[in-house]
Amino acid sequence: MASASSIKIGKRPSSILVTPDAVSKVAELLAEEDGAEALFLRIAVKPGGCSGFSYDMFFDSELADDDNVSEFDNVKVVVDSSSLSLIKGATLEYRDGLQGAGFHISNPNASRTCGCGSSFS
Repeated sequence: MASASSIKIGKRPSSILVTPDAVSKVAELLAEEDGAEALFLRIAVKPGGCSGFSYDMFFDSELADDDNVSEFDNVKVVVDSSSLSLIKGATLEYRDGLQGAGFHISNPNASRTCGCGSSFS
């Protein structure tokens, strides 16, 4: 597994790590977006999914006062304060291969995950 590193910015830095492969893929996807310089990756947790909570990741341009912001090689990753308590210490990875290709969150706070890996409790 690739090591994760971050440069903390803002008043409330995020406690989520992003691997270099995930940073590269997010940067690649951002480059395809109009107005990419104003966008960041938002990671959130929402009620639902087969295990109780599900992850949500999308590009956003608006920060809230209580957002937690980290920067990984010029890619900003933002987590709202209520989601942070559920994913603190998690690692966002990107896998490129025949099986399980895509983004994956390894969450030490999850007591149970579903088979698809997108929901947890």
